[in-house]
Amino acid sequence: MAEGESKVVSGNKYVAIAQGFMGSLPQARALGLQVLDVGQGMAQMRLPYAARLVADADTGVLHNGAIATLIDTCCGVAAVSHPALGQVTATLDLRLDYLRAATAGQDITVTARVLRVERSVAFVQAQAFDADGDNPVVTATAVFTAVATPAAKGA
Repeated sequence: MAEGESKVVSGNKYVAIAQGFMGSLPQARALGLQVLDVGQGMAQMRLPYAARLVADADTGVLHNGAIATLIDTCCGVAAVSHPALGQVTATLDLRLDYLRAATAGQDITVTARVLRVERSVAFVQAQAFDADGDNPVVTATAVFTAVATPAAKGA
């Protein structure tokens, strides 16, 4: 895969939704974000390690801004894949708790899940890991504005 190219897995009905969402985000393409899995209100994505995204050459650790973009994007993909939502329009709130430094040279993988949908908002939680899948690098909560699908509105 060429640098700056986004990758989306194929094989389920939510891929088209993820492709449309990712296609509208130039930062996702610039970072080379990869969608690993998408389901009903769930997404898993990866930020491949790249030297150009390192915050400090002495440590080799990925920049927190790149990790934050991965988390925000993954939460957005989870929200747009929720069956009660039509269009997700913006991130209203994103809280990131950095628990430890990512390990130098390793990709970051995020899994996000929609916890609840209310009228025009979706509440999402996520965790980011490097190769140590038992010890998160970041935990996150996010809130997105959303438009409910006609079925969700009772139409």
